[in-house]
Amino acid sequence: MTSVEQLRPRKSPAQSRSAQMVEDLLDATARVLVRDGWDKASTNRIAKTAGVSVGSLYQYFPNKEALVLALARRHGEEMLAIFVQSAANLANEPLSVAVPVFVRAMLEAHRVDPDLHLTLLHQLLSVGLEPVDDIMDASKRVVRQYLELRRHEVRVQDLDAAAWMCVTIVDSVVHAAVLDRRRLDDPVIERELCAVVLRYLTGS
Repeated sequence: MTSVEQLRPRKSPAQSRSAQMVEDLLDATARVLVRDGWDKASTNRIAKTAGVSVGSLYQYFPNKEALVLALARRHGEEMLAIFVQSAANLANEPLSVAVPVFVRAMLEAHRVDPDLHLTLLHQLLSVGLEPVDDIMDASKRVVRQYLELRRHEVRVQDLDAAAWMCVTIVDSVVHAAVLDRRRLDDPVIERELCAVVLRYLTGS
């Protein structure tokens, strides 16, 4: 098992040129993982794909596990940004308006790069689930804040539990849709998922 220390980047880029190189390395990691799989991914192959020396790679990342974890964090932040942006103007909207927006945002977030998402999710089971936990926690906070504003519409008394249930239900169905790619863009799934969440929250 890789230790937490071994998963940390060695340093953060201080200049725009080095920051771009780190981004190029993460982009290359994504391409190599999706194209070749975890077993064939190596720091040498990633460095070559990024067009940098392996020595430059090791200035910032001690191993491929650290690269994958950094890539997962970046991917998670991109997905979370879609979700948070969608929720930004919903404070005064009723559940019937907000729930479809939340569900659609979750679906859109998982359309960012579904192949990479699946690859990362499988790999994070072995190197650490911290980015996944961070995304889920942030999503639950956003939903919890909204539910507090619409408490008069929600039949569930425990809003922490309600937020957990909503995010977990939607996330589980959306991940299943990512596995069955035909369902990811199926409007029936989006509609039925909205109905499930609304029935849970309102009882009707």
